[in-house]
Amino acid sequence: MLRTAIGAFAARGYFGTTTAEVAKAAGISQAYVYRLFPNKEVLFTAVVEHCFTRVRAALESGAAKVTSSEAQAVLDSMGDAYAELISDNNLLLVQLHAQAAAVSEPAIKEAVRTGYARTVEYVRSASGGSDEQVQRFFAAGMLCHLIVSLDASSVDAPWTRTLTAGIIHY
Repeated sequence: MLRTAIGAFAARGYFGTTTAEVAKAAGISQAYVYRLFPNKEVLFTAVVEHCFTRVRAALESGAAKVTSSEAQAVLDSMGDAYAELISDNNLLLVQLHAQAAAVSEPAIKEAVRTGYARTVEYVRSASGGSDEQVQRFFAAGMLCHLIVSLDASSVDAPWTRTLTAGIIHY
């Protein structure tokens, strides 16, 4: 159900997606959606939490591949795993929609904050990186969001070469 909801919310965002559309995509009744989730906001926050769970799993996988205990090596491997994960445009789009909706929707803001708090602390713990290294890791992740959402890697121009230099995408 949540995987199907990810696709539905990715297409039109929190504000543009109805529970009827989620139900139709999942092949269930809208009434059954409401049995599982009392309202759209609870459904969307569950989707956001599911996305953060997938991010965490990717980061764990990346960290497990590293043979070095150097913080930057661990961060680089986690970053590579994250770049591969967001090649799933639906996951990326839900993250972008969630950040936008967080501006005006307190429950979504709390879900996004909680997800980032857990993710930042996991990255810090798994990598042993400094605050500055962890901040740069997340800044690079946000730049990845921009590059992927604009498909900037496919544009041969000075501005895209500047933004994409050294950034791995799948």
